[in-house]
Amino acid sequence: MTTLQTPGPTIGVVGGGQLGRMLAEAAAPLGVEVVVLDPTPDCPAAPVARDQIVADFDDEAGIRELAARADVLTFEIELADQDVLERVSEDSGTPVHPKPATLETIHDKLVQKRELEDAGVPVPPFRKVTDAADIRAAIDDYGAPVMLKARTGGYDGRGNVPVESKADAEAALDSVAGPAMVEAFVEFEREISIIAVKGKNEIATFPISENVHEEEILRQTIVPAGSSNAVAERARGVASDVLDVMEGRGVYGIELFETSDGEILLNEIAPRPHNSGHWTIEGAQSSQFEQHARAVLGWPLAATDLRSPTVSVNLLGDVEESRSATLQHVDRILETPGAALHWYGKREARPLRKLGHVTLSGRNDETTAELLEAARELEESVTFTSE
Repeated sequence: MTTLQTPGPTIGVVGGGQLGRMLAEAAAPLGVEVVVLDPTPDCPAAPVARDQIVADFDDEAGIRELAARADVLTFEIELADQDVLERVSEDSGTPVHPKPATLETIHDKLVQKRELEDAGVPVPPFRKVTDAADIRAAIDDYGAPVMLKARTGGYDGRGNVPVESKADAEAALDSVAGPAMVEAFVEFEREISIIAVKGKNEIATFPISENVHEEEILRQTIVPAGSSNAVAERARGVASDVLDVMEGRGVYGIELFETSDGEILLNEIAPRPHNSGHWTIEGAQSSQFEQHARAVLGWPLAATDLRSPTVSVNLLGDVEESRSATLQHVDRILETPGAALHWYGKREARPLRKLGHVTLSGRNDETTAELLEAARELEESVTFTSE
């Protein structure tokens, strides 16, 4: 058995956004250093990472430099290039987790759904779209509305367009502007997600979260979810089946639909820490970011038990056009018991851009509804500068 020691190894991360920032924050107490690669100079992760390589996500020379400085490579954004990662890993001997093959599957939502369906994972009815006639045919078969999705490039809710009628098919397809697929619209009881971790010799799952989206963007996460024990067990089973399809170690954000009759259908997968898992930093025995660091290094995983009921709300750019990202009245968050502010260090506020989040953890005798109401009030109490 290999003896682990600290100060320990270095993780090279393709991407230096807020996920890279929080990964570096979680790795530091373990004695693990993080070097990030990101095209934006002084990216959000730069203040807390060991160093930043300024290069595009598919820049082979930059990724080779990252591999030379790291013991393992990972990524915090799906824009990482799987072919470059595969080639660099083979040449340098630096492993990549999750495996580039999993990233290749995730990059194309149609490929993703086909592979998961073939593996027996329950998914909504779907089909490939080549023209507007395919959307109209899907409405005939599935009923209206249907959900049109960009097969590539869309993430974080972007690239998803509900199509209410056949008359909207052409405009919807034009808005996606690329290869697409269409899914039956799921009449769900709630949207839930599981942060699942694939380690060297073990897997772990965090408690199920309930998610609230508006305009296809995640706004609030509530833990524990309102699902029954039977539904939660079913969801964990689906998450386990998903991990069997994914190649390589790390955290996977698995988004699910819970239907009115208690069935579970897969929505989408992110092969990285996920926005719906940010609550774990304060609300669980370990965070999704610590687990990702442990997993990609092949270290033992930590406990994932819930500490207390917890909710998180995203701080989005409530602006009509881009401007400086400066948050005011943060004292209202800081003076609230159980509240935690996470600011991502982005300099520019854009419409609906995620600039931070607030987590509120309560006592075990507090309901998640009470916590959510309080967290929403905190979200509304802070404002962006008007300059």
